[in-house]
Amino acid sequence: MKAAVISDIHGNFQALESVIADLQMNNCEQVWCLGDLAMAGPQPRAVLDYFMNKAQDWVVIQGNTDKMITDFNLKMYDKLQAKFPVMANALLDDVDIIEKDKKEYLASLPERKSLMVEGVSVLLVHGSPRKSNEDILPGMKMSEILEIIQGETSDLILCGHTHVPCGYQTLSKQTVVNVGSVGRPMTGVPKANYAIIDFNNGTFSVEHREVEYDYELAASLVRARQFEGASELADQLVMPILRHL
Repeated sequence: MKAAVISDIHGNFQALESVIADLQMNNCEQVWCLGDLAMAGPQPRAVLDYFMNKAQDWVVIQGNTDKMITDFNLKMYDKLQAKFPVMANALLDDVDIIEKDKKEYLASLPERKSLMVEGVSVLLVHGSPRKSNEDILPGMKMSEILEIIQGETSDLILCGHTHVPCGYQTLSKQTVVNVGSVGRPMTGVPKANYAIIDFNNGTFSVEHREVEYDYELAASLVRARQFEGASELADQLVMPILRHL
């Protein structure tokens, strides 16, 4: 059984459409989404419409920015404004334009999900098993990974949040996979990222995928939102930041 694992859509409907076409071409039977559906993107409402109306068979969990939209308050805004003013402005605009039923949908999503697939235990989280905003990045020490997953017994732990794909396997044969970002990759390449997990009678393999999409259109739609800093976010879709440790 093949499962497509997507994360960090960030309102990028163009990237989402291209990834859906790719996962269908690869005969994926299930889709699991690790959160961050809407914030700071070209079309947050269109993405949420798709999830609410077309993706009802998908497994979807909540990301940290989904929670920021549903739990928005001025204290949160001021704190974000002090550190990341562009993201604070995007959040403020998202909260203004996203309808109540879509916020309720985001609020209803679980923070994590455990699955059993063909004898393989799987844990879906957004950032890490400990925190939805904790980073799992390339180049980390195995001791750091072991500390992050301490107490977890799942064979396969799937995460996103950092927008950079990577993977680790411990000596106890636990596998940790960051699937990257569909809608706002930080790989230096303007292509959507996701992963395909191929399960087969108690074993599995992982394939990281890069998918071309119309990032120029996505960028123009971000600019059209016109909140302060929107052009900067648009430029990052055209020339993605390469994120290092």
